[in-house]
Amino acid sequence: MIYADFSAGICFFAKQVLSEHYEKDLPTFMSWFTKFLVSSIGQKFIMSLTGLFLMLFLIIHLLGNLQLLYDDGGDAFNAYSYMMTHNPIIKTVSYLLYVSILLHAWQGIVLWRQNRVARGTSRYAVSHVRTNERASRNMAWLGIIILVFILLHMWQFWFQVKFGTLPAVDVTAYDHPVQDLYTPVAAAFSNLYYVVFYVVSMVVIGFHLWHGFWSSFQTLGLDHLKYTPVIKTIGMAYALLVPAAFAFIPLAFYFTRA
Repeated sequence: MIYADFSAGICFFAKQVLSEHYEKDLPTFMSWFTKFLVSSIGQKFIMSLTGLFLMLFLIIHLLGNLQLLYDDGGDAFNAYSYMMTHNPIIKTVSYLLYVSILLHAWQGIVLWRQNRVARGTSRYAVSHVRTNERASRNMAWLGIIILVFILLHMWQFWFQVKFGTLPAVDVTAYDHPVQDLYTPVAAAFSNLYYVVFYVVSMVVIGFHLWHGFWSSFQTLGLDHLKYTPVIKTIGMAYALLVPAAFAFIPLAFYFTRA
């Protein structure tokens, strides 16, 4: 089943691009495109694209965090940290990441408020709510918890790299000193309260990803009887394995090195 409104919008977009009178029709196209972005379907479209981009970033971020498992005093992790903050391509993508986080959070809040208003304030003795609808309602609350985690996470580590005064250390991969991000990370992962908070946050992220993965494909018009079960299976595996791997790192660090 193709998402009808979205498909119609794409068809209109293609006609405008391929039209010989594109320049003449440009105001009409821009008017449609603006209305599309502020519409409910357009906001869900943005949510889906930014969500999928953030899911891809999580895999890259996980590969970097796995460097913490090396018992090398932070040599591999500090080299990875330096590469992520100095590679021009990665730095460019990082700006897109920041925008995606803010846009995804903002659009999520807007859609949640719109759905809340649309449902009204009436409450009935018996409520028949489908599982998908209940999951959608919970996405906003889960997203808020995740946003708090991200902001705290960035303040503790990203802010220290960008604006802090981290000491410099030598690493094998470079012939010059680099910032020692490993030390504040090791201190955080040696704190039981932070480790518990981190693991609980990964559980919340897992629930958020479980619903968000397949619903993103559905919003993009990729909802099909043949492919949806496969997408849901991949999404379930992703939502379980990626957060579990993130949670394993501070647990392993705490019980082996703290």
